[in-house]
Amino acid sequence: MTIKAIGLGQSDAAIRVYVKNRPNLIQFQTLSDTLPLQAGQIAQINAEAGNGWRKVFNVYAKWLYQLAPSCLALKSVDTWQQFRDQTLLQNHSQTALLFSEPDVTDPDAALHIIAGKTHAKELAANEQLGINLIWLNDEFAISPTQRIIVCPYFDYRQLNNAKIDILCELIHTHINL
Repeated sequence: MTIKAIGLGQSDAAIRVYVKNRPNLIQFQTLSDTLPLQAGQIAQINAEAGNGWRKVFNVYAKWLYQLAPSCLALKSVDTWQQFRDQTLLQNHSQTALLFSEPDVTDPDAALHIIAGKTHAKELAANEQLGINLIWLNDEFAISPTQRIIVCPYFDYRQLNNAKIDILCELIHTHINL
């Protein structure tokens, strides 16, 4: 079963983060494809959609800046804030924030991060998706062969610095980036 990616960022991104809800803005409610963002659009979404989305984008950028895989264009920025504003979810960023279900039929294609335990359990319950998770604790799960990691939702309180460290370690240990 092939699943069409719907969300923000690069359509063939190497790193794909899945969240359950879209920003509550009209232009995203009918989105049916992957939309690369332009410089300044994250700030615009933050201003129009609220503090929750600011946290999602900040945690996403902070985590990737810490992970710093070779597939990301981090050499041109000095801080995670610059990465967020100049690269994250833009064309050629190798990043996506998706509202669709993960397509794990090609396990070599991408790293799939499912943000939030409830969302992950809902996705895993859909047998057609074929997601097989091994829960490591109450917050993190993996499926190394499918290149999936479940982590807390991208919010400072849920995915704090210590948990970002755990997420990075899980990726380095179980996923070949």
